[in-house]
Amino acid sequence: MSEAEELLVASADWDLSPSRRLHHKDLLMQRIDRDNSASGAGSFAPSRRRMPRLALALPAMSLALAGALAVAHSAGDHSSVPEAGHTASAPARANAATVTLDRIAAAAMKTDVTRVKEDQFVYVQRLARENKGAFGGRVVLGATHKEEIWTAQEAGRAATTGWLRSSGKDAVMPGQLIPITSATPVSPGLWYPTYTWLASLPTDPDGLLEALYEQTTVEKGESEDEAVFRTIGDLLGSVIMPPETASALYKAVARIPGITRIPDAVDAAGRHGIGITHRDSGSATRSVLIFDKDTLAYFGSQAYFTRGAGGAGDDVLFGTDAVMRRGVVDRQGDVPARTAG
Repeated sequence: MSEAEELLVASADWDLSPSRRLHHKDLLMQRIDRDNSASGAGSFAPSRRRMPRLALALPAMSLALAGALAVAHSAGDHSSVPEAGHTASAPARANAATVTLDRIAAAAMKTDVTRVKEDQFVYVQRLARENKGAFGGRVVLGATHKEEIWTAQEAGRAATTGWLRSSGKDAVMPGQLIPITSATPVSPGLWYPTYTWLASLPTDPDGLLEALYEQTTVEKGESEDEAVFRTIGDLLGSVIMPPETASALYKAVARIPGITRIPDAVDAAGRHGIGITHRDSGSATRSVLIFDKDTLAYFGSQAYFTRGAGGAGDDVLFGTDAVMRRGVVDRQGDVPARTAG
């Protein structure tokens, strides 16, 4: 058995942020392919399409595999990060997408949100479907299952940043409350987005976008603009944020080149909404953010593999989710009595 294959049977807690897990899974599986090829186990190593970092992809592997990924993470196997001082792209010209995002930003500003305390947890419940097909093979969407995530709000560095519980077909360790841990403690930030950290971000859209470009990791196979757009989607699907931050975030999205509006998009719960997507020739994937057509509240997301410079109709859906409930609780495992924000 190769070293990489031995990692698959190691036991460990969840050790990566949701936005990194699939990238390291791909790296690990490519390593196994190389080991098998070198040992004569097989002469053909199938090509692997990189799965992008999306919050909806959190439970796409077993607990044992998460332990293997933790090793890759702690070894510092990261893709390139935009250089410090990067200037965010110039604002996109006014179009249907920017007009819609301005409306969404105005609605977010009016949302009543109670500040989350540092000894509390942000609770998010969502439905998710993700690709269960083999790497290099055709996309096969799994069954819709429920995910519940409790994100801690500690002000300092933390080794355990949250807890996960999944249920339903294709769920990972159904019904069990699994800690989301880090090999080394992490501070609040994109990897650990607490309410207090979100409140500390610039509320000027240009300043906020600049900060996101500086802090976002760009994975192989995606452009810098797509990486930032995807990171924003990760945040929208997993946190409760101050209205000022949320409003600035939507205005920042409008400034990313390549943003377009989709009149009708469907989330994992079957709800129809307005879609905002980003697409450019430098990315192998694209994300779609979906909003309620009436209230403009965030619904969920879709993830697609793209096929060159063709139209959206050429893309392949490989994942979707739907945020069903958000709230604040005092302990992991508790479910809020009402929805927050």
